[in-house]
Amino acid sequence: MAKELMKGNVAIAEAAIRAGCEAYFGYPITPQTELLEHMAWRMPALGRVFLQAESEVAAVNMVYGAASTGRRVMSSSSSPGFSLMQEGFSYIAGSEIPAVVVDVMRGGPGLGNIQPTQGDYFQVTRSAGHGDFHPIVLAPASVQEAIDLTVLAFDLAEQYRHLTFVVLDGLVGQMMEPAELPPMREMCPHPDAEAWALTGAQGRAPNVVHSLYMGAENCEHFNLRLQERLKLIKANEQRSYEAFTEGADVIVVGYGTAGRIAESAVRIARDAGMKVGLFRPITLWPFPEKRLSALADEACAFLVVEMNAGQMVDDVRIATGCQVPVEFYGRMGGVVPMPEEIYDAITEVFQKFEDSMIPVCD
Repeated sequence: MAKELMKGNVAIAEAAIRAGCEAYFGYPITPQTELLEHMAWRMPALGRVFLQAESEVAAVNMVYGAASTGRRVMSSSSSPGFSLMQEGFSYIAGSEIPAVVVDVMRGGPGLGNIQPTQGDYFQVTRSAGHGDFHPIVLAPASVQEAIDLTVLAFDLAEQYRHLTFVVLDGLVGQMMEPAELPPMREMCPHPDAEAWALTGAQGRAPNVVHSLYMGAENCEHFNLRLQERLKLIKANEQRSYEAFTEGADVIVVGYGTAGRIAESAVRIARDAGMKVGLFRPITLWPFPEKRLSALADEACAFLVVEMNAGQMVDDVRIATGCQVPVEFYGRMGGVVPMPEEIYDAITEVFQKFEDSMIPVCD
C-alpha cells in the first residue's frame, strides 16, 4: 500500500478501526481530540459504535462494559483525563478484560498546559489503578510506529486478556508524517469469548464478569494467577530499538520523542568521534530490562533523556544493576529538548567519566 501524509492522532484512530475496533468511548481533551473526532465520523459510517461520554470516568466504565462482551474496544485521553480513568483501569484489570486505551501526554501536574511532555511515565507503568498489576505499555516515536503499535496493542490485549496502553507525547500525536496503514480486518469476538465473555447464555452456563473476590484467600488466589500472567508477558513482550550500541562507551536511553531526538544527538556525537549509541524502549512495561542489562556489561555509562524530571531513569538504574553510572538530562513543562542540548549532555558524560568509569547508584 502507498504511504500517505497523516497526523499521529488520526493515524492511531484509523489504525484502531482497521485492527477491528468495534466500539469507541471517549471525551475530548487537547492534544488528543483529533483522535476522537476521527472516530466520531468513521465509526458510525462503518456501522460501529461511537459515543462521546459525559466524562472520562464514564468513558472508561463504558469501555469496561463493552469489552466484557469480548469485542475490541478502545478509549483515548490526555494526562488529566487519563488520571480520572484510574479506578476503571483497575476494574478492567481485576476482571481480566482486554481493552486498549491511548494516552497522549501533556504538561502537568494539574491542568498544566497542552504542550508535549512525558510526565505520565509513573502513571502508566506504576499507578494505573490500585492493586498488584501492570498494564502492557507501548510507546511509539513516529506516526508509523503509532500505527503499528496500535494494531499490536489490540492483539496483545486479546492474547493476554489484559489492559494495554499506547502512550505518546503530544508531539507524536500532532506531527504529520508519511505512513502506511494496515489492511482492514474483519471484526470478530475474542477467540475464547464463549468461556468468559457476556455473549448470551443460550446453550451454556451464564458467564459473570467481575473484579470482586471476597475473602483474603480467594482474592490472593486471583492475584497469584494474575502474577503468573504478568510473568509470561514480561518474559515474552519486551521490545526496544537500538542504534550504534555495538562497541559504544556511552549509551543514551530515551523513549518516544525524547528517544527520537536523542538519536539525532547520537549521530552528531559519533561524527565528532565519540563512541555513543542509542537504546529506545518501545515497551515501557514490560521494560526491556533483559537487553539493557546485557548492554550494561559492555558500556561504561548511560545517559537517560526524558521530557520530565526523571521517571524512566529509575527503571534504567534497576535494569543496569548499578554496574555503571547512569546520568540524566530532562526538560519539563512542555519544553522539548533539542539535539544540540543532548549532544552537550553526552559530551559532559564523556568528560566526567573519561578517566575513571566507576559504578554509581543515586
